[in-house]
Amino acid sequence: MHITLRKGTEHDLPEILALIKELALFEKAPEQVINTVEKMKEDGFGAHPVYWFFVAEEDGKIIGTAIYYLRYSTWKGVRLYLEDLIVTEKARGKGAGKLLFEACINEAKTKGYSGMVWQVLDWNTPAIDFYKRYGADLDGEWLNGSLEF
Repeated sequence: MHITLRKGTEHDLPEILALIKELALFEKAPEQVINTVEKMKEDGFGAHPVYWFFVAEEDGKIIGTAIYYLRYSTWKGVRLYLEDLIVTEKARGKGAGKLLFEACINEAKTKGYSGMVWQVLDWNTPAIDFYKRYGADLDGEWLNGSLEF
């Protein structure tokens, strides 16, 4: 079986939302997903897209995605923010995560961004180990803040 990588399209959104829901279940927060395909279409393919994504496919079926957007650091300038790197549980260990992560790295480098940032849950040991293989700096100093509207 061969894994291919490509930019995501509007047509992919139902499968991408299914992957997002699978991730939310893994992260023990399925009730937190309120997004819809319609909203994702508007936000990613409307007049002013605010996110983009890559997909990994195996035999024509989407098995993973890397969803990203731009973040501005007052210290560093434009950075690619990797919102989610998701590989369906059945396909883990086949190299799709590596392809997706490296596609984001290449996107940031090609566009001249100053780097790439993301978050990982402190209990997600497989993901932490994956990122450490790239020499990632995993900073435990900062606390996440958010407001819901």
